[in-house]
Amino acid sequence: MQYHLNGFRSGDPAIAAKTKETPDASDQPVDVLIVGSGPAGLTLAAQLCAFPDITVKVLEQKSGPLAVGQADGLACRSLEMFEAFGFAHKVINEAYGVNEVAFWRPAPDSKTLHRAELIPDVEDDLSEMPHVILNQARVHDLYLELMQNSTHHLKPVYNQKLTALTRTQARDYPLVAEFTDQDSSDTCTISARYIVGCDGARSAVRQFLNLELKGESARQLWGVMDVLAVTNFPDIRKKAAIQSSDNGSMLIIPREGGYMVRMYIELGELHGEERASDKGVTPEMLIAKARAILSPYTLDVKETVWWSAYEIGQRVCDQFDNAQVEDGLSDTPDIFIAGDACHTHSPKAGQGMNVGMADSFNLGWKLASVIRKQAVPALLNTYSRERQSKAQELIDFDKDMAKLFSRKTQNSIEASQFQTYFKKHGRYTAGVETQYDSSIITGTYKHQLLADGLTVGKRFHSDVVVRLSDGLPVQLGHTIKADGRWRLMVFSDALDDGGPGKPISNLCDYLTQDPASPILRYTGKESDIDSLIDIRAVFQLSAPSMMMEVLPDLLLPRKGKYGLIDYEKVFCPHTKHSRDIFDTRRIDRSKGALVIVRPDQYVAEILPLNDFSGLSNFFDQFLLPPS
Repeated sequence: MQYHLNGFRSGDPAIAAKTKETPDASDQPVDVLIVGSGPAGLTLAAQLCAFPDITVKVLEQKSGPLAVGQADGLACRSLEMFEAFGFAHKVINEAYGVNEVAFWRPAPDSKTLHRAELIPDVEDDLSEMPHVILNQARVHDLYLELMQNSTHHLKPVYNQKLTALTRTQARDYPLVAEFTDQDSSDTCTISARYIVGCDGARSAVRQFLNLELKGESARQLWGVMDVLAVTNFPDIRKKAAIQSSDNGSMLIIPREGGYMVRMYIELGELHGEERASDKGVTPEMLIAKARAILSPYTLDVKETVWWSAYEIGQRVCDQFDNAQVEDGLSDTPDIFIAGDACHTHSPKAGQGMNVGMADSFNLGWKLASVIRKQAVPALLNTYSRERQSKAQELIDFDKDMAKLFSRKTQNSIEASQFQTYFKKHGRYTAGVETQYDSSIITGTYKHQLLADGLTVGKRFHSDVVVRLSDGLPVQLGHTIKADGRWRLMVFSDALDDGGPGKPISNLCDYLTQDPASPILRYTGKESDIDSLIDIRAVFQLSAPSMMMEVLPDLLLPRKGKYGLIDYEKVFCPHTKHSRDIFDTRRIDRSKGALVIVRPDQYVAEILPLNDFSGLSNFFDQFLLPPS
């Protein structure tokens, strides 16, 4: 964590000095109005709080912050995102870490259960982050703390129901939203440049846009409960998928704290027009069903902390914004939906909260770039194109997984299909399989072989490197913070030591001296040189073989009001435990590679180190010169 750049300040460095007040009065317009303070809404708010010059407001229909959440699984990819926000370590310290998955099914005699297989939950080197379980409310708490500690000191306004959404002829703030306080019935009106509906499966914003969640229910009733219980089932502290011979299936998810456990329990099919509420499900029914599935093991529930019954359904909207497409042309959207407002999933695949947060992480930096006039408005069209197609892919995966889980097995071959499918699609549940198609911000695969382990369109797959200035081993991906900046991750050829005339030095000369340089063209004259495009270099030479004094100035930039030197731009391989990033990420040692990384940590393009025109042409597609 870097701080003190513009002068020493005592106290917690995570708490920013308050520089801009977010308007509280209803008649003050805002740049972005967020409707809903669930995971998607808070992720978006936290991202926008990184920019002191953007005004944002969050309104929530509920009466206060979430106390007990329904979602609990946090995918590896979500932890990578939390690291960009700076609180991944807090989540890991408090959460239950999922390390193994046990698959239970009837023994050959069909009278008892037996453990058929025990596998790692996450394959090796899938991510530096684990898959963990933590109550959704605690995730909200960490986002709210981050927002409160920002320069905005932002807090949601609760108890506000959206009742109207209209468009005016106003040039700057054309959108007008009306809210009603659910206690006093007082109304307030807020004007905004952009509105984002993060208001759940019954989204009012989606209804105002006349968009529809499309899909079919599986007509399968499930119950879920968090319990404190005593049992002799041996895998109660492992994630366990249990398929009984006659009593249905159950999924066990241990919870944080060492004692509580969540159980997803199959209750049977719904018929005709039946809904989950028609079945009169009670906690006692869930406990009895769980006992039957676990038999001959015992289950003594001491306390039911939370429970619910639901019908499995997977639904998705055709688009996630209000852009109107005609004759191949698309208007620039200014109203968006994210999270459950535009897609719903089965809870057992653990996708809902994770995918919703990923929606907002995709959208937040794009909104900030356009509002700050750093990028063309057409950048906003990429949000729905990227996220809708990925949501549909995950819906299809979720359908297959839910169907296999609920299917009554007839033999051992059928019984093993679920665990085979689980292992095969572990990358989906970990959240790292998302790959965006080519666009103005995502390139092609022309030079993919230069860094074959960093796939264009997928998230930047981190690994350990050693920081040259102080010898500290760090995860390279953890340098990509949620601050809206683009990254140039530069990997050297075998002989480059950073000295004059070498490829990385030549690249730095181009970026600091050539008028076509994207850094010179698009960085404000009064801004730090890395404020929009941040370059980091990884050399193949070991740290003792490198000399700081020969490095180009761009890798030791002077920043802030004092012109202090940033010493955290240069890295070497971490070879002590065979974790050389050039090997693990399959980077061409003879040629090196230039990897462009988007602000949301996705690989945008891979280029040769000397492809200066390709580098400039990429950014010229969407960046704007400072006014």
